[in-house]
Amino acid sequence: MDRRLGFDTIGNATVIIYDEDPILATDPWVEGSAYFGSWSLQHEVPAEQLEAIARCPYIWVSHGHPDHLSAPCLQALKDKEILLPDHVGGRIARELAEAGYRIRVLPDRVWTLLSPRVRVLCIADYNQDAILLAQVGETLVVNLNDAGERGWGHFVKRVVDRYEDSLLLQLFQFGDTEAINFYDANGEFLDPFGVKRFPLGQEMASRAEALGVKKVVPSSSLHLYQRADSVWANEIRPSLDDYKAGFESRTCQLLPAYVRYDARARSYTTIDPPPVPPRSIDPKTFGDDWDEPLSPVDFQKVEAYFRALEHLPDGMDFLNFRVGDKDNRIEFKRRSLRKGLTFEVPRGSLLKAVEFEVFEDLILGNFMKIRLEGTWPPSKLKPDFNPYLKYGDNGRARTRREVGEYLDTYRRRAPVDFLRHRIPYRMATAFRSHVKVDSPLYRAVKGAWRFTKKSWVFPW
Repeated sequence: MDRRLGFDTIGNATVIIYDEDPILATDPWVEGSAYFGSWSLQHEVPAEQLEAIARCPYIWVSHGHPDHLSAPCLQALKDKEILLPDHVGGRIARELAEAGYRIRVLPDRVWTLLSPRVRVLCIADYNQDAILLAQVGETLVVNLNDAGERGWGHFVKRVVDRYEDSLLLQLFQFGDTEAINFYDANGEFLDPFGVKRFPLGQEMASRAEALGVKKVVPSSSLHLYQRADSVWANEIRPSLDDYKAGFESRTCQLLPAYVRYDARARSYTTIDPPPVPPRSIDPKTFGDDWDEPLSPVDFQKVEAYFRALEHLPDGMDFLNFRVGDKDNRIEFKRRSLRKGLTFEVPRGSLLKAVEFEVFEDLILGNFMKIRLEGTWPPSKLKPDFNPYLKYGDNGRARTRREVGEYLDTYRRRAPVDFLRHRIPYRMATAFRSHVKVDSPLYRAVKGAWRFTKKSWVFPW
């Protein structure tokens, strides 16, 4: 039996917290695939950690992406109490409760005691992401996973300042955890900026120092691409060595991705899980035949799904779905169809994405090709497309009125922090619409923002 105080990091974004015995496991994707078979884990999860997860009384799930909320993995943990962020819309809580899980929604910015020496605090944000602060003895674990700063940055920094020992776990990557399979109107592939391999360790040190943590651990980007139509993206995925590149800090220490941390001694040992061998799996294994077309009934389902998102016509004139080499177009205007998106996608995954209302998962699998028709900003799908998928699918906010009420609910939770974020966020969004993310000008403005505002993150 364990007699320890601390935590393990393993898998893609899983943290196992111990107080004598295992207490809490986060985002337990520990086997199988994600994103319609596109992703697998980068390393196997050892039997010791699998057993510890099975013994935890609590499981925390940050958000709905399948590398964090893995339905098959949760099925094996149905005897646990599932702790969830207070996401507006409540889709995850409702659907898990309907499936027979015991659910507890954690109120924003309130500490919850899980054991004599472990307590947690959760914050949900309007991007349907969430963060978890975990106090383990006198150590603070800042688990940001995929989340970008959405109005909680100043609060978190104030909490970090109270602890002598603190660790940051966050997604650091070259871009492959977002959409990167883009083409121009002529069908030419648009190289993602991550190919240029900027020093990832430098970015990690910068964020960790500005937040004030003492140690930083790579998290939430520890996957492989395994579908034959997505393995090309492995060239952009960071290796474990990439996290070390350029990391220099006088105040913060870089830890390996997989560690066992002792909160009493404030020391760690490395976990060395075996790597998952590279593979290239036929998409048909996951129900995708690229030659299979949409039927008229299929297209009606796709059209109904996207027409329900009332904001989409503001940013584009049409959507086109090229399935089995046949175009299926949704027109938002009757003329001047200049700006739009063409998705070249297999029928199987497209219909699953529409049926289960998870189209963003299809985008992040990076096997679907996205053609930008007309003039699109360097930020591509943001802010005119992706945000409204999140608001609609998980936030259940599709109409203009519903989206307004959705954002207003988050604003009321922390009005000052929300406005402190939204004003510079709108400025940054306008800036990104005209300046490429990998350009010298963008990097210069980003650095100046951090220096003058003493902010740990640029307002993406």
